[in-house]
Amino acid sequence: MTDLSAAHDAAVTDRTRLAGSAYNGDRDLAARQSLYRWQTPRYDLPGLVAERLGDVRGRVVDIGCGNGTFTRRLRQERPDLAVLGLDIAPGILAGVPGPVAVAEATRLPLASGSVDGALALYMLYHVPDIPQAVKELARVVTRDGLVIASTNSERDKAELDELWQRAAGDVLGIERGPARISLSARFSLEKAPALLGEEFSRVEVVELPGTITVHDPGPVIAHMASYRAWADQYDVPFDATIERARALLRERIERHGAFEVRCSGGILVCRR
Repeated sequence: MTDLSAAHDAAVTDRTRLAGSAYNGDRDLAARQSLYRWQTPRYDLPGLVAERLGDVRGRVVDIGCGNGTFTRRLRQERPDLAVLGLDIAPGILAGVPGPVAVAEATRLPLASGSVDGALALYMLYHVPDIPQAVKELARVVTRDGLVIASTNSERDKAELDELWQRAAGDVLGIERGPARISLSARFSLEKAPALLGEEFSRVEVVELPGTITVHDPGPVIAHMASYRAWADQYDVPFDATIERARALLRERIERHGAFEVRCSGGILVCRR
């Protein structure tokens, strides 16, 4: 059986996988984002980020901007800012209005002290060398600049992990199957303050807990299926496990009327 810690590292450090498959387009990322439509309380995360940047003037870079969710909102609410979107995957940038550029988080194409704010939202766990990426964040912002990162807790969506293991076990004919890949494990909300604290003297953690409640399997299954780019990292047939999870979820909803998933994540506001 594959060593799961190695599988986690392979999932986040393979540049070809990230740029060519996982984030070659918007579909899978949008499926993961859309699950939060059923969360209570509902957090306007782009709005929270824009609010935290209220005192920032000048240039802001959104590193790992993905499909532009935060970039677009910031340009809309803060037209006074010069906002640049960067991402490793050219495919996902195709639908993001410019200026955007392809760039590595560990080698930012920016001069030292050239930006007044930097965003690293739900992306540092993908970076092969997280400490180097944190150094780059500290390098490119001004001395009084602001960096906002975000990630999930190690406790996030435990119900989906349990569902996956039950479905995988049924597919394999055992009681409990192997664990689901956790993309945020290397930069979880528990680990992030120490990693960021190597370069930033002040790291404020803002926790954003919530509960997702669905009455139909669709949103949860779409979220789980969005990890297809890492299908070869799993120790079970991916499609068969997804379909078994769908059946289990349908049974659970018919029995209890709903399926709940507890979310635990947050943002980290950093200053030097």
